Amino acid sequence: MTHKLAAPTPPLGWNSWDCYGAAVTEEEIRGNAEYMAANLKEFGWDYITVDIQWYEPYANSSQYRAFVPLVMDEYSRLMPAENRFPSAAGGKGFKPLADYVHSLGLKFGIHIMRGIPRQAAHAGTAILGSNATAREIAHTNSICPWNTDMYGVDAAQDGAEAYYNSLFALYAEWGVDLVKVDDIAASRLYDTHQPEIALIAKAIERSGRPMVLSLSPGPAPVEYAEFFTGHANMWRVTDDFWDLWPLLLDMFDRCRKWQGVPQPGTWPDCDMLPLGHIGIRSVDGGGADRWTRFTRDEQLTMMSLWSIFRSPLIFGGELRDNDEWTLSLLTNREVLHMHKDSYGAKEALHEGDLIVWTAEEAGGSRYAAVFNTGDSPLPVELALEPLGLAGYATGTELWSCAPAVLAGGQLQADVPAHGVRLYRFQ
Repeated sequence: MTHKLAAPTPPLGWNSWDCYGAAVTEEEIRGNAEYMAANLKEFGWDYITVDIQWYEPYANSSQYRAFVPLVMDEYSRLMPAENRFPSAAGGKGFKPLADYVHSLGLKFGIHIMRGIPRQAAHAGTAILGSNATAREIAHTNSICPWNTDMYGVDAAQDGAEAYYNSLFALYAEWGVDLVKVDDIAASRLYDTHQPEIALIAKAIERSGRPMVLSLSPGPAPVEYAEFFTGHANMWRVTDDFWDLWPLLLDMFDRCRKWQGVPQPGTWPDCDMLPLGHIGIRSVDGGGADRWTRFTRDEQLTMMSLWSIFRSPLIFGGELRDNDEWTLSLLTNREVLHMHKDSYGAKEALHEGDLIVWTAEEAGGSRYAAVFNTGDSPLPVELALEPLGLAGYATGTELWSCAPAVLAGGQLQADVPAHGVRLYRFQ
């Protein structure tokens, strides 16, 4: 399907949620875009995404203000709040900001909630291209359990298709390259909203502009893998992911469930990377304004698992505050090469605290990520043949650039607690 052309490799980018919650401003978006263009674009990072509630004038954190007035046009479509996004004045929407991001050689993304604004349904406002009103297409029993902005859309109603078509026609006019649709993939509270996903996928195709379609939150049900690959480019395999070791440990199980599914155009999504300076105006994840609580070894574990699994890599911290260490995590060319070009990732071994993932690439190289999920350092001696690595004479640990220790058909390594050794064998 044509939608797969929008993301032939897993997207790399930045999203405002982990540091600014619902309260990001245009100035902060522009500043992070400028940092990405100067420091990360050459490494393949290119998406800049404005997360939730850009249409809420007085949003101030990740705690939503319930039932407040939202900025909306005459056709029931939410618009950027001009006090937070001054370039949107005069009905220009996000086009000036998207144009600026594009001028830096980057791509522009936005977050939306599934459905139609409750205020539109209550007022019975118009839908572009239809005689139906917002009230007639709203599914008032289909509501988000954690945000009061929207009702779901009843896909069977006349006007539902026209509404979503009008939304994505507007986003195409703005120059949007990625749309993260929330309250739609599934969660612990509800199933996947497949009819609305289908309407959105069709609306993107009709818009004439390629857009990456990202679905949240999770965990998306693995039994719907065929549906997701047929309609979306990214879908969350987890609820919101934060800088806590138990959540990272849990991701090994989630990646195992989805192994074999990542393919060009369609990427199971392990969620954002809560690295660097986060929580500035986001109080989710059990923390406030902070640097990531992950140890350096845990940060390497996360980057290695996301990369070998080929999850999208979406950085969550305030880029302009990055230190040398954090920047080094995002600019390791060998790791990024694996993320972009490897295939066939699988969990090859799981014995107690030891987990090994392997992958390969067309040139004949092989990768092995050796994880220690335990609380103490772990010396390992791994037989190469069961891992598909027999005959490989040399290898390099990609984070340290140290040569792999290979002897007697074995890989020898000391793996720190909660840590990893990530190898490329040639």
